[in-house]
Amino acid sequence: MASETTTQQGWAGTRFGQPKVGATASISRTFGPRDVELFSEISGDRNPLHIDEKAAKASVFGGLITQGGITTGLLNAVVAEQLPGPGTVFLSVSWSFRRPTYFGETMTATVTVEKARDDKPICNLRTVVVNAEGEVCVEGEAVTYTAVLGEGGV
Repeated sequence: MASETTTQQGWAGTRFGQPKVGATASISRTFGPRDVELFSEISGDRNPLHIDEKAAKASVFGGLITQGGITTGLLNAVVAEQLPGPGTVFLSVSWSFRRPTYFGETMTATVTVEKARDDKPICNLRTVVVNAEGEVCVEGEAVTYTAVLGEGGV
């Protein structure tokens, strides 16, 4: 019975309700050494391309690049804060990394709703992260689920 109730509720009780197909949201941020340091500490990713300037300069990238998790983290922020909004988590993602992101670049992550189910709070999103020049750095798709949050949720 509980699953029938959940299915019938659809988006009822979610913070922002059911998003419209075609809705978009974006966030921008400039990343630098401190962001890489924090991400390296959390993730354990200490690839020399991210933390050793001499090694990174000698590589095909020609300089320090940020971790892909930092870049795609912007997509997490858009999804959790804006669209679909609070209570949203990724069920699946498919991302292609088209271009490295360098220290000091301003990145803009955008999500676009391609489908929002009526029966469950599940969305299919188009995702993209571009630099200030508009060059695509990451692109792909994501499926999200938006949970109803209790009274204590922010």
